[in-house]
Amino acid sequence: MTKNMAVPESQHQQQRTRHPTEIPTRTPLRVLFRVASVACGIQFGWALQLSLLTPYVQELGISHAWSSIIWLCGPLSGFFVQPLAGHMSDRSTSKYGRRRPFIVIGCGMIILSVILIGFAADIGGWLGDGEKKTRAIVVFVIGFWFLDMANNATQGPCRALLADLTGNDNRRTRVANAYFSLFMAIGNVLGYATGAYSGWYKVFPFTTNSSCDINCANLKAAFLIDVIFIICTTYISVTAIHEQPLTSIHDAEESSHPQEAFFWEMFGTFKYLPASVWLILSVTSLTWIGWFPFILFDTDWMGREIYGGDPNGDLRYSDGVRMGAFGLMLNSVVLGITSVCMESLCRRWGSGFIWGISNIVMFLCFLAMLVLSYVASVTDYGSDGVPPTGIVIAALVIFAILGMPLSVTYSVPYALVASRIESLGLGQGGFTSHFTVLSYL
Repeated sequence: MTKNMAVPESQHQQQRTRHPTEIPTRTPLRVLFRVASVACGIQFGWALQLSLLTPYVQELGISHAWSSIIWLCGPLSGFFVQPLAGHMSDRSTSKYGRRRPFIVIGCGMIILSVILIGFAADIGGWLGDGEKKTRAIVVFVIGFWFLDMANNATQGPCRALLADLTGNDNRRTRVANAYFSLFMAIGNVLGYATGAYSGWYKVFPFTTNSSCDINCANLKAAFLIDVIFIICTTYISVTAIHEQPLTSIHDAEESSHPQEAFFWEMFGTFKYLPASVWLILSVTSLTWIGWFPFILFDTDWMGREIYGGDPNGDLRYSDGVRMGAFGLMLNSVVLGITSVCMESLCRRWGSGFIWGISNIVMFLCFLAMLVLSYVASVTDYGSDGVPPTGIVIAALVIFAILGMPLSVTYSVPYALVASRIESLGLGQGGFTSHFTVLSYL
């Protein structure tokens, strides 16, 4: 079989960058499967971040309100970093290909970030922290923001590489995005399961010291496991295919000020978007307005509202956070099953219909969370403070059901927009990143 090549972003660029005798081969599904596997390692870290870091920042002494401000780094870094990474990867002439160098560098940045986060308390102790962990907080926030930037820099090229490999084949584009969502689900399951286990400090005894208590040691050990996963999945992904590199760039836009051309292109894209893309963008934006509060405060909600705990050394809160991580693991199992069935569902019912139904399910689940919070607030937990089993089970069921609409959100909008951008003349990396940024806005 001839070597696999990533398909350039437009037919016009194909004619400029590929030798006339080079005919792109149809990428086998097993190769798409391997390429998408990088999402597993990346999402493993995301799962740990989403399930453990909001409670952890409060244990360090950061208030609940300030922890929300720290999370603003996601949309802010996504606004600049992800489009820039996609734009640069579209025009990269590296001999290793356009996307793979960005994926490798991005994963390396993620590894550095999670090490900073995991060892924040240790570094703060080395720098002289006492009861107030001021220096640990500074190190943590730096690592936290760096992690979000690294994740945003990596996700765009990952999805763009899959789009390159599937070209104009809409069915394979949906399959590739479903693979990506499947590996995100696997990463989530592994990450949330890791976060739900409270005995990692026993497996890695060196993680506990005077600066890092049991909860801190569990976090540190979990991120060390994440480093191993990222290295393995990145290797599997980038060695799955040999990208055909661009030999030169002749676009008039390529000047001595590529970033200026890039940002002009990004904002200039608005007036060229067809109505169908604007519709997809609008629905995705509204969907993410609903998802962000859940994603950022799901385990914190379980610890505070369901278990009635307090983050400052309350065992009930810690139990709630771990139960929330278990609920997110169930969420990811449902997400993975839905991802496997996504192609069949979309082929039978249509992508738009599946997307609409998923948003209705999401709304009903969030409404149920409000009702459950009220029920928990008026329920007597007794002297031991343990929440009734029925309330905990109801919360876990809501978490699990939300895996279905989350899977759709992760895959269907990207597949829909990828099938509509060819006429815009934008690269897959650039437009995929543009779409993500505009969705956040």
